[in-house]
Amino acid sequence: MQSTKPKIESHPVPTQLATRTDLSPQEVKAITEAVNPLIADAFALYVKTKNFHWHLYGSHFRDYHELFDEHADSIFESIDIMAERVRKVGGTTIRSISHIGQLQTIKDDNSSMVPAGDMVQILMEDNGHIAKMIRDAITVCDKNRDSATSNQLQDILDKTERRKWFLYEVAQGAKNTE
Repeated sequence: MQSTKPKIESHPVPTQLATRTDLSPQEVKAITEAVNPLIADAFALYVKTKNFHWHLYGSHFRDYHELFDEHADSIFESIDIMAERVRKVGGTTIRSISHIGQLQTIKDDNSSMVPAGDMVQILMEDNGHIAKMIRDAITVCDKNRDSATSNQLQDILDKTERRKWFLYEVAQGAKNTE
């Protein structure tokens, strides 16, 4: 479900936005390049989750509608946390929808209709993809002396895995009732 995008060069941090930190410019760059794609993917997954929330139909409408809304809220909350961490260490973050498109690895879904069971499967896979990316970013943060960002990402990872778990159980329940 995911696509691979080319790595985008980081823009130099304007002097007015260069938050002072004891991290080296190389450490800041590594952290920024690890976290910004997570932010882009969180935006992409948020929109996809809301899309599925809005376009549900069928016998599980109410349950899935509420579940997807809860998940979208959780994803949206993580975006500001990650973006503010990038700024706190002296980096800059997402600037536009096109910037998101350049960095995201979560595939958009522009289908006019997706069956509810497929929605659950797609979201479960996308959350699994993000969980892997978060683990990779945690490793980068730890290697670059940024335990605060690592700790924030660990909390976001836990919430991501919770979403994946819920979606897995929903998918298993649907298989058992067929």
